[in-house]
Amino acid sequence: MDVLRWENRQLFLLDQTLLPHRTEYLTCTHYRDVAKAISQLQVRGAPAIGVAAAYGYALAAFNYQEDREGALEDYLKKAARELLDTRPTAVNLRWALEQMDRVYRTVKDKAPGEVREHLLEAAKGIHMGELKLEERIAEFGSSLIPKGARILTYCNTGALATAGWGTALGIVRTAHLQGKEVEVYVSETRPVLQGARLTAWELQQAEIPYTLITDNMAGYLFRQNKVDLVLLGADRIAANGDFANKIGTYNLAVLASFHNCPFYVAAPSSTIDLDIGTGEEIPIEMRDPQEVRMIGGQLVTIEGCPVLNPSFDVTPHQLVSAIVTEKGIIKPPYDLVKIFAEEGADR
Repeated sequence: MDVLRWENRQLFLLDQTLLPHRTEYLTCTHYRDVAKAISQLQVRGAPAIGVAAAYGYALAAFNYQEDREGALEDYLKKAARELLDTRPTAVNLRWALEQMDRVYRTVKDKAPGEVREHLLEAAKGIHMGELKLEERIAEFGSSLIPKGARILTYCNTGALATAGWGTALGIVRTAHLQGKEVEVYVSETRPVLQGARLTAWELQQAEIPYTLITDNMAGYLFRQNKVDLVLLGADRIAANGDFANKIGTYNLAVLASFHNCPFYVAAPSSTIDLDIGTGEEIPIEMRDPQEVRMIGGQLVTIEGCPVLNPSFDVTPHQLVSAIVTEKGIIKPPYDLVKIFAEEGADR
């Protein structure tokens, strides 16, 4: 199933807020439609929002009307700012927009129609490029998965969160196809239940054995020696290997460390932010308190009660056994600048 699809100058996005009960696509005809979809989690997951933003930038070029909007360059800058402001933590969003801006600068002197087509091809290139990266991540990562492994995962890192194959869940999918007979424990992932709604749905579709648990059951599983490894994704990785991921990730990293359980992170290199040295510099998105007060539209606490709702937390690199990217498996020490800096913006 396509998570993102471009057709007839429109971007179609699978509305993930309706899963697993309804399968509907949003039709985006304006870049602000894309920005809204990213902000409201209708499209989510660091790689997926990067790809969506690239298409949003291209869509802005099609939206542009010279007699109303002024210079195209200014209009695209405005669109990029609005898209960038939707989710501050995931660096893939910024990376994709920078790629699009770089393409625009090479073609900005061409006729408007040519500029639009170049930007559209660039967005499609980012989409297909990310998909190929995910397939490489899955191949490298599957080598870490022993036969019969019981894998604890968190949030959603499959096709829904990416360009179409998945990062951490893509590794699980590949290990399954290799006949490794894996089983997955799916943490529900409060407050908006990406694990319960999305990861369980993907595993069900792929016929991979899984068991859903509440987030506070993880310690029970570790104590019972029922977890062989933890495998999850990342929204931003600092140069020293610290990383931000869905709130609750740090809890699992501490549990895994205490129980001597491997803790693996899978992400494309576009998730690595070499401009920041440590996780302390990663901006953490704070979201609507209603996400915590309500489940499925039903109030589950006192109306208007005070709520703390950070979308992400930061896990220090000392708790990470390995980082899997399309370049291979990176193990401590995490000198990511040395590994990736020379590749620059083309990584």
